[in-house]
Amino acid sequence: MTQNQTTDPAWKFLVIGYGNTLRGDDGVGPRVAEAIEQLNLPGVRTLICQQLSPEYAEPVSQAHTVVFVDAAVDAPREIQFRELEPGASSQLMAHAADPRTMLALARDVYGHAPKAWWVTIPAVKLDFSEELTPEAQRGLQEAVEKIKALCAEQ
Repeated sequence: MTQNQTTDPAWKFLVIGYGNTLRGDDGVGPRVAEAIEQLNLPGVRTLICQQLSPEYAEPVSQAHTVVFVDAAVDAPREIQFRELEPGASSQLMAHAADPRTMLALARDVYGHAPKAWWVTIPAVKLDFSEELTPEAQRGLQEAVEKIKALCAEQ
């Protein structure tokens, strides 16, 4: 996990990029978070991880807005930017969670589920590689622009 702690301790916007950077397009989520981190946007914190797990419920609960970014093999050819609600249950059935479960954990354990978005970027190749396909690269650029615009609205 890496994180960007802004100079403003009152960060309110959290971007979590998750996926495996050694599996081609599956690494697009972490790369979006890295790109957002490099922008040094005020009030924005980033987290990068391979998968969502329960320990991320605490920083999720501290945010006003959270954006989860992941690759999707079953997605249409364009990125999807969807608003999320917490899941009905915070119970995990495995060691990894989906974004709705993370929101439910934040709500049930820490008392707050922030406004949330789920950005999924089409993944074409998931073989052993650190390179993104042109499709995933385009999705990365579009996701960064949409997240920047969302940050500006906050």
